[in-house]
Amino acid sequence: MSQQNFIRFRNKRLRVMHITDTHLSDKNIKASCFLIEKGCEREHPDIVVITGDNVENEENASVTDGYINELMSVFERLSIPVAVTFGNHDSETGALSRKELMLRYSSYSCHTPDHNGVKPFENASYAVPVLSSEGERVCFNLWVFDSGDYDGKGHYGCMSKEDVDWYKNMSDTLRSNNGGKPLYSLAFQHIILPEVYDALKPCTKRKLYSFAHMYDKNKFYMFDPDNVNYGTLNETPCCGYENFGQFDAMAEKGDVLAVFSGHDHTNAFGVRHKGIDIVNSLSTRSQNDRFSTQYGYRIIDIDENDTSRYSTYVMHWYNMFTLKDIREMKKNKDAYGSNIAAGVTFRGLIQRFHTFTGRTFCRIVTGRKNTYKH
Repeated sequence: MSQQNFIRFRNKRLRVMHITDTHLSDKNIKASCFLIEKGCEREHPDIVVITGDNVENEENASVTDGYINELMSVFERLSIPVAVTFGNHDSETGALSRKELMLRYSSYSCHTPDHNGVKPFENASYAVPVLSSEGERVCFNLWVFDSGDYDGKGHYGCMSKEDVDWYKNMSDTLRSNNGGKPLYSLAFQHIILPEVYDALKPCTKRKLYSFAHMYDKNKFYMFDPDNVNYGTLNETPCCGYENFGQFDAMAEKGDVLAVFSGHDHTNAFGVRHKGIDIVNSLSTRSQNDRFSTQYGYRIIDIDENDTSRYSTYVMHWYNMFTLKDIREMKKNKDAYGSNIAAGVTFRGLIQRFHTFTGRTFCRIVTGRKNTYKH
């Protein structure tokens, strides 16, 4: 594999944009792709990672192909590398299997090449090594994991045993090539790890901004003030039911700093467990309604001088545009763009009011915080 296809630190910095749960269809594809493109122009990411529930998989494959083309064309136009994996809905219905979908995405020149050492894009789990700013040394890695769709009983899926074994072997290879030291990395997948509940605080009854366990409605969880927390927990973390040891494998290998997932559309938080951050990002789409103005994307920055750390923030659609931006679009006769920007901005005022009052009420009444600074 030619090294010119690898991702590279730029001026000692790597910026990753995390996009998830776009759920693109005729109803939202134009507005969502407009916002995604504006987000990319604003953030200048070195790579975009898309973690599932990407497009509606229609019975007519050509329709699905059209959705994929509109999404991937955004990154083609901007010359931004993209890594893609899948969620529970991508192959749930429709004409195209996961393998067929991956062949579609990987046919675009902006899609990162496969570096997993097996048949190209045999599945949606692979590694994306990152080269140093100067030279050809691999100094960081991005894991892109397929967390599956559903198990045999209809529960949400998880990373398969075969993929966990592949990760362990690939991690050992990267360690060996890194002088015997773990190659620090970030992981991306659709469905959040079940160990998220080990990082939250259990309570015996429902409280304000506590949420029932996905598979035990008699157990409730909320932020643990004694743990490392950031962001806001807005809904039950919907993890997989089965567990083939993915988290334990990562903890053993010691290379993964954080695992970023989607799936839970309104959660934008991070918690720490055994040295690994378990992080959820917002749905990245627009439905042209008030509720979805709170959606957006996540940015993760890594400094090449210290790859053992990262920083991150979430950008909501309702915070992305200024009045100056909207006036500039109108001046340039971009009526569609100015309408979308004005819509998410002003409808977002209502959403921000509800968010602010909810957080304030929780703090005053319970003395607890339901949101933490990044």
